[in-house]
Amino acid sequence: MTTATILARLEALADPKLKEQNAKRGVSENQFGVKMGDIRGLAKEIKLNPELAKELWATGNYEAMLLAILLMKPKQLSEDEVEHLVRTVKDAWVADWLSNYVIKQHPQKEAFRAKWMTENHDMAARFGWSLTAERIAKSPEGIDLDAILTRIEAEMLTAPELVKWTMNYALAETGINHPEYRERAIAIGEKLGVYRDYPTSKGCTSPFAPIWINEMVSRQS
Repeated sequence: MTTATILARLEALADPKLKEQNAKRGVSENQFGVKMGDIRGLAKEIKLNPELAKELWATGNYEAMLLAILLMKPKQLSEDEVEHLVRTVKDAWVADWLSNYVIKQHPQKEAFRAKWMTENHDMAARFGWSLTAERIAKSPEGIDLDAILTRIEAEMLTAPELVKWTMNYALAETGINHPEYRERAIAIGEKLGVYRDYPTSKGCTSPFAPIWINEMVSRQS
């Protein structure tokens, strides 16, 4: 299956209403409006194909880039290839798929995390904080939580939205998983007020860190 054929398949799956919804939440104009389930189904049909993934990624099309992520083999990506992916992402949803399905599966992710935590590039910093949030939750040994909270308190309020979102994850994960830092994490969240008024659907947990932390801790008990 060629890139042109796949783009035609994606276009045939287009839903104008979904495209409009995507646009409202900031997805780039280069999109068709294809359901995530349809993209996953197409990926299962094609199977892993790193070379085709590169071609799809290069199109800059929203759905093609999501599909490309599902066709990649993370462990085979070079450092330069990972850096290229991170610096050519435009949409937050694509970034999150790339983070979960590729970056977090890469054997050098800790080296990337350390590097990206010092980057001025917004998307690289977003990935750095995402990996830091994962470390805080799953393998906090060697992580300086005091320093992380100090940095969040100083930087999150004025951070670019791309960075703010995963920085907030790191704040919440600290409060949820480390009781000794919970009070401080909640206090920072209250002080900064980031996502305090974020619209949250019924049954979903607010991304406002104090609410998020308390909700997840209550579930643990």
